Amino acid sequence: MLIGYARVSTLEQNLDSQLDVLKEVGCEKIYADKMNGAKADRPELLAAINDLRAGDALVVKKLDRLGRSIKSLIALVTKLDEKKVGFKSLTENIDTTTSGGKLIFHIFGALAEFERDIIRDRTNAGLKAARARGRLGGRPRKITNKMVEQMKTLYDAKKTPVIEICKSFGISRSAFYTVILKHKR
Repeated sequence: MLIGYARVSTLEQNLDSQLDVLKEVGCEKIYADKMNGAKADRPELLAAINDLRAGDALVVKKLDRLGRSIKSLIALVTKLDEKKVGFKSLTENIDTTTSGGKLIFHIFGALAEFERDIIRDRTNAGLKAARARGRLGGRPRKITNKMVEQMKTLYDAKKTPVIEICKSFGISRSAFYTVILKHKR
């Protein structure tokens, strides 16, 4: 059985063209969501997946109707494959019920993984180059060495409550104790 899924991002958008195409290719049931594709909780998609049985196929007009990222698409199609369910995207002409369609989808997955690896390698190389030039990433330090010395002096004198020290330096108690413990060593 072919089960269709359609999605538009906003309530103002129209599902008609997707629904027409899904009916035209022979979908017996069609589920539709009107919400952003980035949301993981799409009730009609979940209902469609739950309705699918071994030998069925989930059909979408266009790949981006199912998910916003290759990673989420691969995860979903893998889940479908585990249920022995096929996947068809009409615009991209992907059909995992055929060996050629499975190959194309796995090539997409391999390319996505390759792209993630390249991005990770470039990021690491950039961070290494920045460190070599004396630049450190991350959030700028809020507490200076001078402030640490002042806090230690107040704390060691035992005259000012910790909460007052924290208020005067604009930090939390946990940050205060982290700084004090770190600099006691």
